[in-house]
Amino acid sequence: MLLIILGLAAFLAAGALRKMQSPLPGYTGVIRIVASIMIVIGILTSCMVQIDAGEVGVQSIFGKIQNNILTSGLHLINPFVKVNTIDVRTENYTMSGVHDEGDKSGDDAIRVLTSDGLEVIIDLTVLYRVQATEAPRLVRQTGLDFRDKIVRPVTRTKIRDNSVYYTAIDLYSTKRDEFQTRIYKTIEENFRMRGLELEQLLVRNITLPNRVKAAIEEKINAEQEAQKMFFVLQKEKQEAERKRVEAQGIADYQRIINTGLTDNQLQYEQIKAMKEIATSANAKVIIMGSKTPVIIDGKN
Repeated sequence: MLLIILGLAAFLAAGALRKMQSPLPGYTGVIRIVASIMIVIGILTSCMVQIDAGEVGVQSIFGKIQNNILTSGLHLINPFVKVNTIDVRTENYTMSGVHDEGDKSGDDAIRVLTSDGLEVIIDLTVLYRVQATEAPRLVRQTGLDFRDKIVRPVTRTKIRDNSVYYTAIDLYSTKRDEFQTRIYKTIEENFRMRGLELEQLLVRNITLPNRVKAAIEEKINAEQEAQKMFFVLQKEKQEAERKRVEAQGIADYQRIINTGLTDNQLQYEQIKAMKEIATSANAKVIIMGSKTPVIIDGKN
Protein backbone atom coordinates (compact mmCIF):
# COMPACT_ATOMS: atom_id res chain seq x y z
CA MET A 1 0.00 0.00 0.00
CA LEU A 2 2.89 2.37 0.72
CA LEU A 3 4.35 1.80 -2.74
CA ILE A 4 0.98 2.59 -4.32
CA ILE A 5 0.78 5.87 -2.43
CA LEU A 6 4.36 6.77 -3.35
CA GLY A 7 3.73 5.91 -7.02
CA LEU A 8 0.62 8.11 -7.14
CA ALA A 9 2.57 10.93 -5.50
CA ALA A 10 5.31 10.53 -8.13
CA PHE A 11 2.71 10.74 -10.93
CA LEU A 12 1.32 13.94 -9.51
CA ALA A 13 4.81 15.38 -9.15
CA ALA A 14 5.64 14.52 -12.76
CA GLY A 15 2.48 16.29 -13.98
CA ALA A 16 3.27 19.35 -11.88
CA LEU A 17 6.82 19.52 -13.28
CA ARG A 18 5.49 19.38 -16.84
CA LYS A 19 3.13 22.33 -16.33
CA MET A 20 5.67 24.41 -14.48
CA GLN A 21 8.61 26.16 -16.09
CA SER A 22 10.95 23.48 -14.74
CA PRO A 23 14.54 23.11 -15.90
CA LEU A 24 14.01 19.30 -15.86
CA PRO A 25 11.10 18.77 -18.29
CA GLY A 26 12.83 15.80 -19.87
CA TYR A 27 12.74 13.79 -16.66
CA THR A 28 8.98 13.76 -16.32
CA GLY A 29 8.72 10.66 -18.52
CA VAL A 30 11.26 8.80 -16.42
CA ILE A 31 9.45 9.78 -13.24
CA ARG A 32 6.17 8.48 -14.65
CA ILE A 33 7.76 5.14 -15.59
CA VAL A 34 9.25 4.74 -12.13
CA ALA A 35 5.89 5.72 -10.57
CA SER A 36 4.07 3.14 -12.72
CA ILE A 37 6.50 0.41 -11.65
CA MET A 38 6.02 1.37 -7.99
CA ILE A 39 2.24 1.24 -8.34
CA VAL A 40 2.32 -2.18 -10.03
CA ILE A 41 4.64 -3.62 -7.36
CA GLY A 42 2.52 -2.06 -4.62
CA ILE A 43 -0.66 -3.59 -6.05
CA LEU A 44 0.96 -7.03 -6.36
CA THR A 45 2.33 -6.99 -2.81
CA SER A 46 -0.93 -5.66 -1.38
CA CYS A 47 -2.99 -8.29 -3.17
CA MET A 48 -0.90 -11.25 -1.95
CA VAL A 49 -0.67 -12.43 1.63
CA GLN A 50 0.90 -15.54 3.12
CA ILE A 51 -0.58 -17.29 6.18
CA ASP A 52 1.81 -19.59 8.01
CA ALA A 53 0.97 -23.07 9.29
CA GLY A 54 -0.98 -23.03 12.56
CA GLU A 55 -2.39 -19.56 11.89
CA VAL A 56 -5.51 -18.03 10.35
CA GLY A 57 -5.99 -14.62 8.82
CA VAL A 58 -8.82 -12.31 9.89
CA GLN A 59 -9.69 -9.75 7.23
CA SER A 60 -10.90 -6.23 7.85
CA ILE A 61 -11.70 -3.54 5.29
CA PHE A 62 -12.06 0.02 6.49
CA GLY A 63 -12.47 -1.27 10.06
CA LYS A 64 -15.18 -3.85 9.31
CA ILE A 65 -14.30 -7.45 10.22
CA GLN A 66 -15.07 -10.01 7.53
CA ASN A 67 -16.56 -13.37 8.56
CA ASN A 68 -14.49 -15.51 6.20
CA ILE A 69 -10.98 -16.47 7.36
CA LEU A 70 -7.77 -17.14 5.47
CA THR A 71 -6.18 -20.51 6.17
CA SER A 72 -2.48 -21.33 5.83
CA GLY A 73 -1.04 -20.72 2.37
CA LEU A 74 -0.78 -17.92 -0.23
CA HIS A 75 -3.89 -15.83 -0.96
CA LEU A 76 -4.90 -13.06 -3.35
CA ILE A 77 -6.93 -10.39 -1.59
CA ASN A 78 -8.31 -6.91 -2.04
CA PRO A 79 -5.40 -4.46 -1.70
CA PHE A 80 -7.48 -2.36 0.70
CA VAL A 81 -8.02 -5.33 3.05
CA LYS A 82 -5.99 -5.52 6.24
CA VAL A 83 -5.16 -9.04 7.46
CA ASN A 84 -4.45 -9.86 11.12
CA THR A 85 -2.90 -13.28 11.72
CA ILE A 86 -3.98 -15.25 14.80
CA ASP A 87 -2.24 -18.34 16.14
CA VAL A 88 -4.70 -21.25 16.48
CA ARG A 89 -2.20 -23.69 18.00
CA THR A 90 -2.13 -24.60 21.68
CA GLU A 91 -0.93 -21.76 23.87
CA ASN A 92 -0.29 -21.59 27.59
CA TYR A 93 -0.79 -18.88 30.15
CA THR A 94 0.99 -19.39 33.49
CA MET A 95 0.28 -17.54 36.71
CA SER A 96 3.00 -18.31 39.25
CA GLY A 97 4.40 -16.93 42.46
CA VAL A 98 7.96 -17.66 41.30
CA HIS A 99 9.71 -14.65 39.81
CA ASP A 100 9.89 -14.70 35.97
CA GLU A 101 8.23 -18.12 35.77
CA GLY A 102 4.80 -16.89 34.65
CA ASP A 103 3.62 -14.63 31.84
CA LYS A 104 3.71 -11.66 34.22
CA SER A 105 6.95 -10.77 35.95
CA GLY A 106 7.00 -10.93 39.73
CA ASP A 107 4.50 -12.68 41.98
CA ASP A 108 1.46 -13.46 39.81
CA ALA A 109 0.00 -16.37 41.82
CA ILE A 110 -3.72 -16.49 42.55
CA ARG A 111 -4.67 -15.78 46.17
CA VAL A 112 -8.03 -17.25 47.17
CA LEU A 113 -10.08 -17.61 50.34
CA THR A 114 -11.32 -21.07 51.34
CA SER A 115 -14.48 -22.03 53.20
CA ASP A 116 -12.63 -21.96 56.54
CA GLY A 117 -11.48 -18.36 55.94
CA LEU A 118 -7.84 -19.14 55.14
CA GLU A 119 -5.83 -17.62 52.29
CA VAL A 120 -4.38 -20.17 49.89
CA ILE A 121 -1.93 -19.37 47.07
CA ILE A 122 -2.42 -21.26 43.79
CA ASP A 123 0.00 -21.53 40.85
CA LEU A 124 -1.82 -22.37 37.63
CA THR A 125 -1.19 -22.99 33.93
CA VAL A 126 -3.98 -22.66 31.34
CA LEU A 127 -3.66 -24.54 28.03
CA TYR A 128 -6.02 -23.15 25.40
CA ARG A 129 -6.33 -22.33 21.72
CA VAL A 130 -8.40 -20.09 19.48
CA GLN A 131 -11.21 -21.80 17.56
CA ALA A 132 -10.32 -21.06 13.93
CA THR A 133 -13.89 -20.53 12.74
CA GLU A 134 -14.60 -18.21 15.69
CA ALA A 135 -11.54 -16.01 15.13
CA PRO A 136 -13.45 -13.18 13.34
CA ARG A 137 -16.02 -13.01 16.17
CA LEU A 138 -13.26 -13.06 18.77
CA VAL A 139 -11.47 -10.13 17.10
CA ARG A 140 -14.74 -8.25 16.56
CA GLN A 141 -15.93 -8.59 20.17
CA THR A 142 -12.66 -8.68 22.11
CA GLY A 143 -9.76 -7.63 19.94
CA LEU A 144 -6.32 -9.16 19.53
CA ASP A 145 -5.39 -8.81 23.22
CA PHE A 146 -7.80 -11.55 24.31
CA ARG A 147 -5.16 -13.08 26.62
CA ASP A 148 -5.37 -10.12 28.97
CA LYS A 149 -9.10 -9.52 28.42
CA ILE A 150 -10.40 -13.11 28.64
CA VAL A 151 -7.85 -15.78 29.57
CA ARG A 152 -6.32 -14.09 32.60
CA PRO A 153 -9.34 -12.43 34.28
CA VAL A 154 -11.83 -15.26 33.64
CA THR A 155 -9.43 -17.88 35.02
CA ARG A 156 -8.60 -15.93 38.17
CA THR A 157 -12.24 -15.07 38.83
CA LYS A 158 -13.57 -18.62 38.40
CA ILE A 159 -10.88 -20.03 40.68
CA ARG A 160 -11.79 -17.57 43.42
CA ASP A 161 -15.49 -18.29 42.96
CA ASN A 162 -15.02 -22.06 43.35
CA SER A 163 -12.41 -22.14 46.11
CA VAL A 164 -14.99 -21.03 48.72
CA TYR A 165 -16.58 -24.50 48.55
CA TYR A 166 -13.46 -26.23 49.94
CA THR A 167 -11.33 -26.03 53.05
CA ALA A 168 -7.63 -25.32 52.79
CA ILE A 169 -6.67 -28.88 53.74
CA ASP A 170 -9.13 -30.35 51.20
CA LEU A 171 -7.61 -28.26 48.40
CA TYR A 172 -4.15 -29.38 49.42
CA SER A 173 -4.89 -33.08 49.77
CA THR A 174 -8.05 -35.13 49.27
CA LYS A 175 -10.16 -32.89 47.00
CA ARG A 176 -7.50 -31.35 44.79
CA ASP A 177 -8.59 -33.30 41.69
CA GLU A 178 -12.24 -32.52 42.36
CA PHE A 179 -11.44 -28.81 42.62
CA GLN A 180 -9.46 -28.92 39.37
CA THR A 181 -12.34 -30.64 37.56
CA ARG A 182 -14.84 -28.13 38.91
CA ILE A 183 -12.93 -25.03 37.81
CA TYR A 184 -12.19 -26.65 34.44
CA LYS A 185 -15.91 -27.01 33.69
CA THR A 186 -16.76 -23.41 34.59
CA ILE A 187 -13.82 -21.89 32.70
CA GLU A 188 -14.31 -24.16 29.66
CA GLU A 189 -17.92 -23.01 29.27
CA ASN A 190 -16.95 -19.34 29.48
CA PHE A 191 -14.11 -19.74 26.98
CA ARG A 192 -16.32 -21.57 24.48
CA MET A 193 -18.86 -18.74 24.51
CA ARG A 194 -16.10 -16.31 23.53
CA GLY A 195 -14.45 -18.33 20.76
CA LEU A 196 -11.71 -20.04 22.79
CA GLU A 197 -11.22 -23.73 23.55
CA LEU A 198 -9.86 -24.76 26.93
CA GLU A 199 -7.68 -27.85 26.52
CA GLN A 200 -6.29 -28.39 30.00
CA LEU A 201 -6.05 -26.70 33.37
CA LEU A 202 -2.97 -27.52 35.43
CA VAL A 203 -2.91 -26.71 39.15
CA ARG A 204 0.86 -26.61 39.55
CA ASN A 205 1.14 -25.80 43.23
CA ILE A 206 -1.03 -24.99 46.25
CA THR A 207 0.65 -23.14 49.11
CA LEU A 208 -1.02 -23.20 52.53
CA PRO A 209 -0.54 -20.75 55.42
CA ASN A 210 2.35 -21.65 57.71
CA ARG A 211 0.16 -22.54 60.69
CA VAL A 212 -1.90 -24.91 58.52
CA LYS A 213 1.27 -26.55 57.24
CA ALA A 214 2.46 -27.04 60.83
CA ALA A 215 -0.89 -28.59 61.80
CA ILE A 216 -0.74 -30.99 58.85
CA GLU A 217 2.81 -32.02 59.70
CA GLU A 218 1.83 -32.66 63.33
CA LYS A 219 -1.11 -34.75 62.19
CA ILE A 220 1.07 -36.78 59.83
CA ASN A 221 3.66 -37.34 62.57
CA ALA A 222 0.94 -38.44 65.00
CA GLU A 223 -0.48 -40.86 62.44
CA GLN A 224 2.98 -42.30 61.80
CA GLU A 225 3.59 -42.75 65.53
CA ALA A 226 0.21 -44.44 65.94
CA GLN A 227 0.97 -46.75 63.03
CA LYS A 228 4.39 -47.55 64.51
CA MET A 229 2.82 -48.35 67.89
CA PHE A 230 0.26 -50.58 66.18
CA PHE A 231 3.05 -52.65 64.62
CA VAL A 232 4.88 -52.82 67.97
CA LEU A 233 1.73 -54.12 69.67
CA GLN A 234 1.22 -56.65 66.90
CA LYS A 235 4.79 -57.88 67.34
CA GLU A 236 4.36 -58.16 71.11
CA LYS A 237 1.13 -60.11 70.68
CA GLN A 238 2.87 -62.50 68.30
CA GLU A 239 5.78 -62.94 70.73
CA ALA A 240 3.36 -63.60 73.62
CA GLU A 241 1.54 -66.16 71.48
CA ARG A 242 4.84 -67.84 70.64
CA LYS A 243 5.82 -68.06 74.30
CA ARG A 244 2.41 -69.42 75.23
CA VAL A 245 2.71 -72.15 72.59
CA GLU A 246 6.25 -72.92 73.75
CA ALA A 247 5.17 -73.16 77.41
CA GLN A 248 2.26 -75.37 76.44
CA GLY A 249 4.62 -77.66 74.58
CA ILE A 250 6.98 -77.92 77.56
CA ALA A 251 4.07 -78.64 79.88
CA ASP A 252 2.77 -81.31 77.53
CA TYR A 253 6.27 -82.84 77.32
CA GLN A 254 6.65 -82.95 81.10
CA ARG A 255 3.21 -84.46 81.49
CA ILE A 256 4.04 -87.20 79.02
CA ILE A 257 7.38 -87.92 80.71
CA ASN A 258 5.87 -88.03 84.18
CA THR A 259 3.12 -90.42 83.18
CA GLY A 260 5.30 -92.67 80.98
CA LEU A 261 8.40 -93.31 83.14
CA THR A 262 8.50 -96.00 85.93
CA ASP A 263 11.12 -96.75 88.62
CA ASN A 264 12.32 -99.81 86.75
CA GLN A 265 12.76 -97.82 83.54
CA LEU A 266 14.69 -95.10 85.36
CA GLN A 267 17.00 -97.76 86.92
CA TYR A 268 17.53 -99.29 83.49
CA GLU A 269 18.47 -95.90 81.99
CA GLN A 270 20.89 -95.30 84.87
CA ILE A 271 22.62 -98.62 84.26
CA LYS A 272 22.99 -97.81 80.55
CA ALA A 273 24.54 -94.44 81.33
CA MET A 274 26.97 -95.97 83.86
CA LYS A 275 27.98 -98.59 81.32
CA GLU A 276 28.84 -95.96 78.75
CA ILE A 277 30.94 -94.08 81.29
CA ALA A 278 32.71 -97.26 82.41
CA THR A 279 33.73 -98.14 78.84
CA SER A 280 35.23 -94.69 78.31
CA ALA A 281 39.03 -94.64 78.04
CA ASN A 282 39.30 -91.57 80.19
CA ALA A 283 37.42 -92.66 83.30
CA LYS A 284 37.10 -95.52 85.84
CA VAL A 285 34.07 -96.51 87.87
CA ILE A 286 34.39 -97.24 91.54
CA ILE A 287 31.23 -98.37 93.28
CA MET A 288 31.04 -97.66 96.94
CA GLY A 289 28.06 -98.78 98.89
CA SER A 290 25.09 -100.53 97.41
CA LYS A 291 23.34 -97.76 95.46
CA THR A 292 25.40 -94.64 94.77
CA PRO A 293 28.28 -94.97 92.30
CA VAL A 294 31.29 -92.68 92.43
CA ILE A 295 33.13 -92.00 89.15
CA ILE A 296 36.80 -91.05 89.37
CA ASP A 297 38.79 -89.73 86.39
CA GLY A 298 41.44 -92.23 85.49
CA LYS A 299 44.02 -89.47 84.85
CA ASN A 300 43.90 -88.18 88.41
